Amino acid sequence: MSPETTDFLYPFIEGDETDSTTLLTDLALSARGKWAQSTALRTETLERTDQQLRTVAGEMARRLTAGGRIYAFGNGGSATDAEGVAQLYTRPPTGLPLAARSLADDQAVLTALANDIGFDVVFSRQLIAHGRPVDIAMGFSTSGNSDNLMMAFAEAARQGMLTVGLAGYDGGRMATDANLEHCIVVRSDSVHRVQESQASVVHVLWAYVQESLTARS
Repeated sequence: MSPETTDFLYPFIEGDETDSTTLLTDLALSARGKWAQSTALRTETLERTDQQLRTVAGEMARRLTAGGRIYAFGNGGSATDAEGVAQLYTRPPTGLPLAARSLADDQAVLTALANDIGFDVVFSRQLIAHGRPVDIAMGFSTSGNSDNLMMAFAEAARQGMLTVGLAGYDGGRMATDANLEHCIVVRSDSVHRVQESQASVVHVLWAYVQESLTARS
């Protein structure tokens, strides 16, 4: 493996490093530092957004009870987060299975739309085809500025769907978009830390949705 592949994560690793004890110590310190940063950010985010998450969960539960479905979407690593949402809600470790789908998991649809029309519409066109007013559009971004997410939220809002976004940094365009009812912001400029905290937000939101559904039954 060339040193360039890890330099951005571990700049202290050099190609001619020969002192394994020092190297292992530096690696351990780096890992502990990243873990501490991640833990602190997750704690701060969940405490700051707790009431927002409870509010969103209540609105999601109302729509899911009425037969709604979650449509999750994102690009790159956020596409993986969207797939995680679909798996968590449809195959939960406990509680009720709920209708959810990732708009990033069908390669044929994604590539057809990207090739025939443009990548900006890969999510919005799927919402046109499948979305209903009772459904939920949940988009993931670290920057908060992805054009295809903005177009998807606009289409979801046009249909009357509940729109929920998770973003990093200061929320980007998502934080001020009139088509996005709820924007949950992880305040960090580290993509890695943002996605780690977003994963925690997803699981807490799911737990609150389950809690709300139980209270309704």
